Amino acid sequence: MLVASLIALAVLHGSAPFPGRAADTTVAAVRGPRDKVETEAFFDGLMTAWMRDKHIAGVTVSIVRDGSLFFAKGYGYADVEKRKPVDPDKTMFRIGSISKLFTWTSVMQLNEQGKLDLSKDINDYLDFKIPATYPQPITLKDVMTHTPGLEEDGRDLFTEDSAHITPMSKWLPAHMPARVRPPGTFSSYSNWATATAGYIVERVGGEKTWDDYIEKKIIDPLGMTHTTTRQPLPAKFADDMSVGYAWKDGQFVPHKFENITGAPPAGSIGASATDMARFMIAHLNNGAYGDVRILGEKQAELMHTRIQGHDPRIPGFAHGFYEQSSHGLRIFGHGGDTQYFHSDLALIPSEKVGVFMSTNTDQGSAISFLPFLTAFLDHYYPEPVPVIKPTEGAKAGARRYAGEYLFNRMSFTTYQKILSLFSPIPVTANADGSLLVATPFGGLRLVSVDSLLFRDVNSGSLVAFRADEAGNITHGFLDAAPMMVMDKVSPSQSPTMHRNILILGLVTFLALILTAIIRFFIRNTPGRPVVPASVASGRRFLTWAALAIVVFVLAIVSLASTPQVLFGDTPASLKLALALPVLSLLLTLGAGWAAVRQWQAADGTIWMRLRHSGAVVIALAFFWSMYTWNLLGWRM
Repeated sequence: MLVASLIALAVLHGSAPFPGRAADTTVAAVRGPRDKVETEAFFDGLMTAWMRDKHIAGVTVSIVRDGSLFFAKGYGYADVEKRKPVDPDKTMFRIGSISKLFTWTSVMQLNEQGKLDLSKDINDYLDFKIPATYPQPITLKDVMTHTPGLEEDGRDLFTEDSAHITPMSKWLPAHMPARVRPPGTFSSYSNWATATAGYIVERVGGEKTWDDYIEKKIIDPLGMTHTTTRQPLPAKFADDMSVGYAWKDGQFVPHKFENITGAPPAGSIGASATDMARFMIAHLNNGAYGDVRILGEKQAELMHTRIQGHDPRIPGFAHGFYEQSSHGLRIFGHGGDTQYFHSDLALIPSEKVGVFMSTNTDQGSAISFLPFLTAFLDHYYPEPVPVIKPTEGAKAGARRYAGEYLFNRMSFTTYQKILSLFSPIPVTANADGSLLVATPFGGLRLVSVDSLLFRDVNSGSLVAFRADEAGNITHGFLDAAPMMVMDKVSPSQSPTMHRNILILGLVTFLALILTAIIRFFIRNTPGRPVVPASVASGRRFLTWAALAIVVFVLAIVSLASTPQVLFGDTPASLKLALALPVLSLLLTLGAGWAAVRQWQAADGTIWMRLRHSGAVVIALAFFWSMYTWNLLGWRM
């Protein structure tokens, strides 16, 4: 369900490099897949290598061309223990956020029927209210381009306990994320918003549930006999659904069926590769599959039309589809990730070609986002990347881009903000005017090719920037990730600086505890000087403050060892743990008051006073950093 960013990304998924455009030297003689034998040989070699090197249990692939299925094949196992091979016609893989394309298609169907207005306040279609944080209402067009202005909240998305599945009518209002920017400004991927659109389909579409609507209006008309939205998994599909695996300790560890807790329109679908071929054909044919239509031709064309982008020179959004344009081709599609399944779907309308791939192992994230599609394009639509070098004029302006950036797909108001502390995107200006960018998907060396537009010298990937009226760089946009934005952070919000402050604070607290232990054992040593009361009380305050923080850190480490608890419904243990930093801050303030008394009365030696005051200052900086990253207080 989650795009490979991020998020959450950081907890659930690995990262993949930006591959070079010239990686495949055995390109096809004719553009596009045309020879089925050659296509099978290409994918056999590609998948065999990837499955071996990345430790992936099974992969399913389908390609469509000119309105029909061109190629489909399964690789590896749907069930490792039973040695059950992947069958592209029958084996069902969880397609994660590619499910959103079914939700968007249903929205466009209802818009075509006049039942939904894409520019209307979505509150008009809901039985709960999204707060009017900003004057502008959130519309379905905002939701379809991921510009509703919501923060990220990754809690309670997955459950292996089918009893925990919650109706959208209850789950959505209970998990409503905060509005943190005006709608229509910047894309920031939102599972919650997509699920809300699906709930609107459920309420307006004339069927009892979203599942019923998708089955009757999309799945059944297209003849997708090995596809389901339903949770828990219907018994009739039990033998066809692939097991989901984690690669751990040198073996594939099976996991139970992943249920989407309360947001099924954002990622619940399981489908076979050839069923997904039918869906691709319908969209490439502007809504038609044989004699069946799931959209009128004009409505399908509208759905595929770009309506949003952060820069006209890089990919943006159509109505739900995001652009993956590359190699001189306009491409649109969608990726999909659950915890153990990773997928990608891409349509090339000018070539009447579509390609779908899904893996059934957590390691599959290493190939699903960018590498798979890029390898396909490199082979069938090769495009040389011209050599470029920085100009003399670029040297002077490169430094204004330098700094740290954060993806805007993050939590701003809850304790989950701490995840972004560990995922900054540093941009470094080189002496020759080029930029080095360390993205979650791999490193880039960028050279300016236009105003505020840079290109990677190896892959040809584009990065656009935006400046304010004063010329200060405020944002960056990766062509590979139109669903989120890089926000440039101020020096006071630098994740690297805050990590250093937190590390220094922890080291100081540990040193205080160690020193207190040593003092305890040598307290009766003959000849030790008498410590003034203000010094002794200050030491006690700091020691107890340090103990509280160390216990807090241990509690967080314990909770983080079971992410399904930390990112489930907010656990009482976390609320209890968050009391410890508050207690520690109060004790530190007591130590600060003791420091004031020491200086006023000149108690102890000057070195005693300096050490104590220094420890207090470091501790206060530590708490400022904790507050900045929402770990001071109950930011739930």
